[in-house]
Amino acid sequence: MRELKLDRKFDAIIAWNSFFHLAAEDQPAMFVVFAQHLSPNGILLFTSGTAHGEAWGINGGEHVFHGSLDTAEYEDLLKAYNFEVIKHVVDDKECGATVWMARYIG
Repeated sequence: MRELKLDRKFDAIIAWNSFFHLAAEDQPAMFVVFAQHLSPNGILLFTSGTAHGEAWGINGGEHVFHGSLDTAEYEDLLKAYNFEVIKHVVDDKECGATVWMARYIG
């Protein structure tokens, strides 16, 4: 994910329950990758935590790493890389995650 270079543009990127498996210090650079792969007005959909830090969970009996920035850091990164937040839902009851939907302005 961190080194993705497809030389293509897409109308949407979905980083659902994947992006937050990167360490917090690796996440800011991903916004460059997202911007490089989205067409103008393309949609970025991702899940995150709400506080800066790391946590471990268990999924299917396996330990799973989770990293997150805080909400303000995600907002700043989206703005810095020309994204407009369309929707942000903290701890969405239907999916159990914090969800971001943003449009790439380009």
